Amino acid sequence: MATEAAQPVETAPKESITTNGADAISADEVALYDRQIRLWGMEAQSRMRSSHILLIGLTGLSAEVAKNLVLAGIGSLTIHSTLPVIPTDLSSNFLITADHLGQNRAEASKPAIQALNPRVNVHTNTTPLSDLPNDFYKSFSVVIVTGETSKVLIEINKKTREAGVPFYAAESYGLYGYVFSDLIKREFLIERTKSNIATKLGPETKTRSIVAVKTKREGGEVKEFVTKEEKYEPLEEVLKAKVDSSWRGRKRRTVPLVLPGVKAAWRFRDAEGRVPEWKDQGEFTRLCTEEVEALELPKDMLTAGFISSFLEQMGMEIAPVTAVLGGVLAQDVINVLGKREQPLQNFLVFDGETNAGTILALYPEKEEEETTNGADVSRSDTVVLLD
Repeated sequence: MATEAAQPVETAPKESITTNGADAISADEVALYDRQIRLWGMEAQSRMRSSHILLIGLTGLSAEVAKNLVLAGIGSLTIHSTLPVIPTDLSSNFLITADHLGQNRAEASKPAIQALNPRVNVHTNTTPLSDLPNDFYKSFSVVIVTGETSKVLIEINKKTREAGVPFYAAESYGLYGYVFSDLIKREFLIERTKSNIATKLGPETKTRSIVAVKTKREGGEVKEFVTKEEKYEPLEEVLKAKVDSSWRGRKRRTVPLVLPGVKAAWRFRDAEGRVPEWKDQGEFTRLCTEEVEALELPKDMLTAGFISSFLEQMGMEIAPVTAVLGGVLAQDVINVLGKREQPLQNFLVFDGETNAGTILALYPEKEEEETTNGADVSRSDTVVLLD
């Protein structure tokens, strides 16, 4: 891939938005969303305003996601569920009350979601997923699925890829949880102070490339506007991934056990039709051991203490954890809609015992990895301590 140095230009990429017509953002909306418009700009707010989000599954986690997206000013939200409200929902989903017991979760949650922001169009869908038409997902800007089996997630992910629609999957297990993203291919803009080293077009990592650079002088400072592109793989392929072959020794031990735990829980649920319980400790330990080996992690990382703790958390949702995961997921959706900041790439696992979320870019490695012009194409990993 050819590289070239960035060339200064007189003006920065300008954000524009129609101020007339039915789709114009009103003065009331500008006042309502003033702080976030100042943060990410009018054009990004306009993209959110015209977005249509599909949220499948009404759990405590998805309630947090719905709240955050609606308050941010998305255009419309469709919530999907075929399940009734049961007593355990009352402790995790703040959108419902005891009066909703027995009602469909989506229908029961709609009034509270709508009340958060009357400007957002809130819809419900109670059709079984298997009965939805093949082109159902094409009309959405983003699809988010919570609380489903890996088989269902893989099937929906295939359809969103065919439709060219970004896909997220997420779930919380007590103190633990995950967020997965398949955004197919996404461009985003980074604004920063220009350094003395010229920014070159080309690959930054195995998944990310710089595709355009513009600069602008503001006062005595030169600003740089860098457009980057991230490429993604579907969940079905990501589940085959091992830890990066370049990782050695201690670095492999930084991979949280939550990752093989989530994968083992998926396998158990797909086989048994339910989440693993304490009585399933032997089988779950076997599955976790296999996942640790498949990821090529040190075998002695897996402990009986983790197995016990993970099983004790299954089937539970804890409000502080769903709030953190819901905030992370919703903010990433906002970033994707606004084309600002780097999106999640591609698997975040959260461990409430250490209060840390680890972002891992997981991909099946090819036999020969491409390197270009000495660029660093190592897989990125980030550990974020969440207060």
